[in-house]
Amino acid sequence: MISNAARAAFSRLFSPEFRAVFLKTLGLTVLALVALWFVLTGLVDWLALPWVHSLLPGLPSWAGWLGGIIAAIALAFGMALLIAPVTAIVAGLFLDDIAEVVERTDYPADPVGRAMPALRSLVLSVKFFGVVILGNIVALLLLLVPGVNIAAFFIVNGYLLGREFFEFAAMRFRPEDEARALRRKHAGTVFLAGLLIAAFLAVPLLNLLTPLFAAAMMVHLHKAVGARESAGR
Repeated sequence: MISNAARAAFSRLFSPEFRAVFLKTLGLTVLALVALWFVLTGLVDWLALPWVHSLLPGLPSWAGWLGGIIAAIALAFGMALLIAPVTAIVAGLFLDDIAEVVERTDYPADPVGRAMPALRSLVLSVKFFGVVILGNIVALLLLLVPGVNIAAFFIVNGYLLGREFFEFAAMRFRPEDEARALRRKHAGTVFLAGLLIAAFLAVPLLNLLTPLFAAAMMVHLHKAVGARESAGR
């Protein structure tokens, strides 16, 4: 069930139907990252460097160059960590577009889900942003714990992302409480699907497509889970 959903979602990523959503997501993400770069470098120049000079007066010129290189490396590392959450909040604005493409093209005989109101969609995208930020902060802290390391990244992000994206797909067809109950009932399946999303998130550049892949896969998974629920009645 999960492998079929993942294959169907991945094949859909590069389809003509997805192209418009992909270009909008990628373009807005790049613009947001460029803006963040200028904001962060401006803050470093405005706050950090004067503080260093006042704390350590009389530094030789080469120390300033070295500090600038270290600051640039730190900023680049920070930007790399921000790619996933920035993509999450941008793509969160288009999740209903993604779900509708999958539902119309892969399930033409089924009714299309209800799109969320604009305010609810914005709240959901901010929630996704918070979930990804929290997951990566926790994972980074757990990386310091011997014996846990990289597994923490997959476990934390697998749980959080699996939960949020499955509930999003389910809420297009069900009330929020019912969507959560369905997710809890199939928690193991949702978690394993979340691990696939986390693996996607861990690949540089490919992680820009994570929200698109996750939303499409969870639409397929929700359809499979719903069919199983109906057959079991």
